[in-house]
Amino acid sequence: MKIFVFASGSGGNCLMLSSGDTNILIDAGISMRRLSSALAQAGRTMREIGGVLITHEHSDHISGLKSLVKAGGVRVFAPRTVASRLRGLLPEIEERLNVIPVGEPFPLGCLQIQAFHTSHDTDESVGYRVEGEGVFALATDMGCVTDQVRAGLRGAETVLIEANHDEEMLRYGPYPVYLKRRILSDRGHLSNDSCAALARFLAENGTERIILGHLSRENNRPEKALETVGEALKDTGAELVCAPVLGCLQVPVGKAERCLA
Repeated sequence: MKIFVFASGSGGNCLMLSSGDTNILIDAGISMRRLSSALAQAGRTMREIGGVLITHEHSDHISGLKSLVKAGGVRVFAPRTVASRLRGLLPEIEERLNVIPVGEPFPLGCLQIQAFHTSHDTDESVGYRVEGEGVFALATDMGCVTDQVRAGLRGAETVLIEANHDEEMLRYGPYPVYLKRRILSDRGHLSNDSCAALARFLAENGTERIILGHLSRENNRPEKALETVGEALKDTGAELVCAPVLGCLQVPVGKAERCLA
């Protein structure tokens, strides 16, 4: 199994999981033009996409969803409350929308998917654990690390977790006070320091590769995130890389070749 990270951040989020003949997306927060270009880099076409899993309804995760469904007839999978929000925002996708359970695995192609809740400022948001030839898990857009998040991520060989902001950059940066409070709250976004603690826990529980995602353009830098989290991972042997704001980062799951930009 391989992951192709096409975009991660406030400007858009989208990645693809590929295992055998099964190719699925997690989120669709980029344009069709950008997605088509990224798929071409990954050696895939729109017709090969078997479905898209949605974490929550914020625009940076669904802005390309309407066009994706219209162009490719792709099935959309989301937990109940997220699905309800999608129906209100994008009634055109109703026929392709599938409600999924949270906390219970379900099959999609040759993969087993399990959603778990994350703490964010929306009525429902989830991360995903995907099992196939290996185990991959993703959790972004969360203000704190809960027991559900730890359980959802624990033991996955490759994970993508949020390193949204450097707290000092955020506190002394240009954002208005209300927005700073939102980001720093338990329903906001994860800081580099909190991400580092989570990364250490995961590395001590079987994770081999950690991808840092959803970095803020205004309140973080890749080098800051890598330094903070890398310090926590000393002596663990875990591989660490930053997801691209836009591009095609290929990452293996399980014991395989190292990351390829």
